[in-house]
Amino acid sequence: MSKPDKLKARQPRGFVDRGPADVAATERMLGVIRESFSRYGFDPVETPFVEFSDALGKFLPDQDRPNEGVFSFQDDDEQWLSLRYDLTAPLARYVAENYDALPKPYRSYRAGYVFRNEKPGPGRFRQFMQFDADIVGAGSVAADAEICMLAADTMEALGIKRGDYVVKVNNRKVLDGVMDAAGIDAVQRLGVLRAIDKADKFSLDEVGKLLGEGRKDESGDFTKGAGLSAAQTDKILRYLDIGKNLADLGKAYGHNLAKSAELSSAALQELRQLVVGADAGGEGIDELEQINALISGAGYLGRIIIDPSVVRGLEYYTGPVYEVELTFPVTNDDGQVVRFGSVAGGGRYDGLVGRFRPEPVPATGFSIGVSRLYSALKAVKSPIVDAKAELPLVVVTAMDNKSPEHMPGYQAFVSQLRQARDEAGKPLLRADLYLGSSGFNAQMKYADKRGAVCAVIQGSSERDAGTVIIKDLILGAELAAAGREVKDSAEHKERQAQAQITRPANQLVEGVKEVLARYK
Repeated sequence: MSKPDKLKARQPRGFVDRGPADVAATERMLGVIRESFSRYGFDPVETPFVEFSDALGKFLPDQDRPNEGVFSFQDDDEQWLSLRYDLTAPLARYVAENYDALPKPYRSYRAGYVFRNEKPGPGRFRQFMQFDADIVGAGSVAADAEICMLAADTMEALGIKRGDYVVKVNNRKVLDGVMDAAGIDAVQRLGVLRAIDKADKFSLDEVGKLLGEGRKDESGDFTKGAGLSAAQTDKILRYLDIGKNLADLGKAYGHNLAKSAELSSAALQELRQLVVGADAGGEGIDELEQINALISGAGYLGRIIIDPSVVRGLEYYTGPVYEVELTFPVTNDDGQVVRFGSVAGGGRYDGLVGRFRPEPVPATGFSIGVSRLYSALKAVKSPIVDAKAELPLVVVTAMDNKSPEHMPGYQAFVSQLRQARDEAGKPLLRADLYLGSSGFNAQMKYADKRGAVCAVIQGSSERDAGTVIIKDLILGAELAAAGREVKDSAEHKERQAQAQITRPANQLVEGVKEVLARYK
């Protein structure tokens, strides 16, 4: 092809490539999550990326694109299909389709990519990974409490210390009850939810502007408000103020079960006054009291708190909702110190499976945002995402790669290394045989670029002597950086001898182990 006709390598907006370090670290993270979910008795299940569009339903929050935020297309039968936008809607279809064969309550977990046809931006992608756990068929809020406990235990299993995270719980029925009691109509409610969602970022005065006519930010941009009256705004702000007090009590008295229970009960009673005349609101507070008692009895107070500012965006939630928030400070791209924020969330969705069944099917669950959580684990320097957790790499060079008769010998070396085991019988290393056509210097650069710990070298003279050279690339790099001023010292010469050791070919594995032991 002529140069103008060649394809341009380019990545679609909103999608990202991931390198080997990120992939390996993510796999380790997923392994810890799987183990945590499995200990709670959850079994894995996998659903396809593509579902019938009507099976997924239209439950996403408001979108800035006309096609409701999903990628859709028609098959040859003119049926509309869509890429899944989360893992919950496909689970609802799976449970309904296999309802009679599944044990109920049905505990399952699944991980995979989901897709949103949204406008991409910083930290906002069109493809991202989620990891979900759900209990289907349990109507008791004990299932919601158990999901919250699972979320807390999973954070700690991943290396996030107690106190660096909190699981916040609310109930959609409570907020619906407050809005019913305040006479807020259906058109205004979406604006109210948007305003409440900003309560962890703005003061109550600023949230009040979003509930009323609107708010102008520092840049002069104006955000239209929900249009509530002054009395309606005061009721929502009172709801948020009580919620803040509840959350603060949960954090402050998590170690004191009696004190926490007493103060939380008083705050919930105060919240109950806001929903007088709204039956749903009273039910929601009853459920929050039950959850509070359950987490208190299990010793999770302080790790799990009641916080009525939690709303969640998806429209299929019908009861308790929860978020996992990381509370430790991080520095953003602008150099500002901020809190990391939410990395997981979920809630009860009692109507989702029932769309396919003649009987109601209660369900609850939560979803971890894998990419966001991965960034958080890097921020706290969790060993799970440490590149050093990977098995060390050894590169076998092919000094005589122009002579095919010598390649079987190099292949024998790399096969021996791949069979190497530690005392526990686990693989000791990764081994790579250089398969290119370049010379020795290029091969060593290749080993450096791959991050190899050492390189195995055998040229014609070593082959004749029945030996191999094992070059310590880490030590070699340190010596090169040391400079000329130390090259004649006895210590430097001793380290040079250590950086390149010669061993009999039949002791290759032992020689490599000797080098690897320096960096254990």
